[in-house]
Amino acid sequence: MVSSLAPALVALFFLSTHVRTESTKCVAKDFGHGSVVCVCNATYCDDMMVGALPPVGKYSSYLSNMAGSRFEPGQGAFWTNSTGSRVRITISRSQKYQKIMGFGGAMTDAAAINIMSLSSAAQDQLLRQYFSSRGIGYTVVRVPVASCDFSTRLYTYADTPNDYRLDRFSLAPEDTQRKIPLLQRAQRMSPGPLALLASAWSAPAWMKTNGALTGKGSLKGTPGGKEHKTWAQYYIRFFEEYAKYNLTFWALTTGNEPTAGKMTNYSFQALGFTPEEQRDWVALDLGPALHASRFKHTHVLILDDNRLLLPHWAKVVLSDMHAGRYIHGVAVHWYFDCVVPAELSLGTTHHLYPEYYLFGTEACAGWSPLDRGVKLGSWDRAEQYARDILEDLNHYVVGWTDWNLALDQTGGPNWVKNFVDSPVIVDAQNDIFYKQPSFYAMAHFSSFLWKGSQRVGVSANLKTELENTAFIRPDGAVVLVILNRSSAEMEFEVWDPELGFFTSAAPARSVLTLAWNTH
Repeated sequence: MVSSLAPALVALFFLSTHVRTESTKCVAKDFGHGSVVCVCNATYCDDMMVGALPPVGKYSSYLSNMAGSRFEPGQGAFWTNSTGSRVRITISRSQKYQKIMGFGGAMTDAAAINIMSLSSAAQDQLLRQYFSSRGIGYTVVRVPVASCDFSTRLYTYADTPNDYRLDRFSLAPEDTQRKIPLLQRAQRMSPGPLALLASAWSAPAWMKTNGALTGKGSLKGTPGGKEHKTWAQYYIRFFEEYAKYNLTFWALTTGNEPTAGKMTNYSFQALGFTPEEQRDWVALDLGPALHASRFKHTHVLILDDNRLLLPHWAKVVLSDMHAGRYIHGVAVHWYFDCVVPAELSLGTTHHLYPEYYLFGTEACAGWSPLDRGVKLGSWDRAEQYARDILEDLNHYVVGWTDWNLALDQTGGPNWVKNFVDSPVIVDAQNDIFYKQPSFYAMAHFSSFLWKGSQRVGVSANLKTELENTAFIRPDGAVVLVILNRSSAEMEFEVWDPELGFFTSAAPARSVLTLAWNTH
């Protein structure tokens, strides 16, 4: 009986992973911002699972567009000869570049508050969308070290003045009651280990020149001094406390947006560093402290600020052998990316220091004063995400981390009212959450580009408005992501020299992921 049912069950599974039925589709809602959101609750959410790829000679496609398609699956076949399409996109396996480390978002206080404002079943549904095998493949979670603007209050873990030994160091209720339980649940759902990334916004006020968590202020003294050494130990104490909950960190950044506390009078938490100060703090304090601790394998990422600071920041820090030996990568944010071309910043930095990887650690829509807060259903913002990810990947970035995993309908909470957007917006009153178009823009990369996927060459025979990037995964599959920001559908042909040709079309205002097996 079992053997006779097996083929039918396999066929049913294959169909279920490739056909989106009415019961697994997006429940769309239009808020008048150009496209739709998908509504999820405790018992229902559209299926994000990527099915097994078809046999060699066929390809899978997944489409999301402004018109309302959301991760719609499809299939097609290769042909021996060219189909004669005008635009030909060619995959070149011999051109090999960086390997992917992961995609993800941030478990801020605000994100945790919003997730926990839902019923337990709806919380699980939301976490599954990001982290489970039926979700979009998030493997990276950025965790603020103490408070940031996306908190409801100002706090650090060592607010007792002159506690240089950190005897009074203690995690906050925000950690023990919210972030840690959610991270543990996300880890249990995840098929593999999550890569946690720690970033601090400010040192305790008593360690700082301005005596406050906000505004212009740096560490007192100089690198090698007691404040700088205590600040390094603060990170280690944070790791020790989280380790008690079986949460270990893959990496830390040297501090969120160090220019914020140096060059501007930020209204929220900041700690200023010049590149020279950051270099010396890593060389004299942070690096040696980590190396002497049980966290010596934790990666250190410098900068954690906008890419317009590159390559200068990298030159100052990485050219110093004493600092450089403790550093693994350069963390970049996406704000003001339009100010400096990716090749001049990311590309130049990679070519100067190829042994250090580039990692995107923060991005969000709705941050600009000209386009502020939440816009439910904005396709423009989905395109902003997709374009930036494409551009970053095509300039040696190995991972891309979104900002808040979830916000409320105002774009908060945020104690300084610095409201922004998020791929998931929570409506706690109705126990539902909305998956924004930007959620699907992320999915077109995070669901397919597994850790270890390597970027390969991709080129078009003619000038085209189609933007693309191509990777070969560890399982040998090819993944091609195509963004069409134009208002017209565009047909194209793909040529994989190992398999042949196929034609496809990118609808107007769409993101399209194509993937196929090669053996």
